[in-house]
Amino acid sequence: MNYRIALGALAALCLGVSVSAASPQKIPAYIMAAIADPSRPAADTKRDADRKPAESVAFVGIKPGDRMADLMPGRRYFTRIFSKVVGPKGWVYAYYPSNIDAIYQKNNITFPLPPDPNLGNVSYIHAPLEKFVAPEKLDVVWTSQNYHDFHDSFYGPADLAAMNKAIYDALKPGGIYIVLDHVAEAGSSLRDTETLHRIDPAQVKKEVLAAGFVFVGESKVLHDPADDHTKNIFDSAIRGKTDQFIFKFRKPRK
Repeated sequence: MNYRIALGALAALCLGVSVSAASPQKIPAYIMAAIADPSRPAADTKRDADRKPAESVAFVGIKPGDRMADLMPGRRYFTRIFSKVVGPKGWVYAYYPSNIDAIYQKNNITFPLPPDPNLGNVSYIHAPLEKFVAPEKLDVVWTSQNYHDFHDSFYGPADLAAMNKAIYDALKPGGIYIVLDHVAEAGSSLRDTETLHRIDPAQVKKEVLAAGFVFVGESKVLHDPADDHTKNIFDSAIRGKTDQFIFKFRKPRK
């Protein structure tokens, strides 16, 4: 088991239609306010230029009052933003997969996590990926830079078919499922998930559609043509500058 990679995934813890990165995108004021919130730590705001959170969250369509899950939140970079976007009438469930409990234990991470006074509308779920569930039906499930890891040996690997179906069941009709991850070479399928920590976007689409979702579109806001998809994402030459995709799926309205 590669604990360094697993810790990277933990991040220390304590659309049919494409949207071009060059396309003008109106960012709602409540998203801009969430990005500008003074309670965000400096370590987060330093990453904004690379992670483009305003554009990414706007693409998803998260809004005040939404109930959503942040699946494998790591250092809670996006959790903090989501908390401010959904506001006091919304809720964020930060979902930490129990599939990697051995890694949590090795690093003295115990659940429940201590409360954060700046995240009063966030609660934590610690359960298997395959049994993904929330206390209520959700508007959005989001996972960023983690989907490829779920296929790797330190996660079991997880049963992604069961996970995607559980996420489908956890969403309201019309609910949105977002997968953001590092791009692997076209046609590589799962070849690079454990070595380069990348995944072929076509493989993600195939797996998620099999659970019953409809593909809504793709944002290219994190597309980087300078990345040739052959380097490990932790390589100093590419770290923080990888080519990434954001896929948006919807549970059909019945």
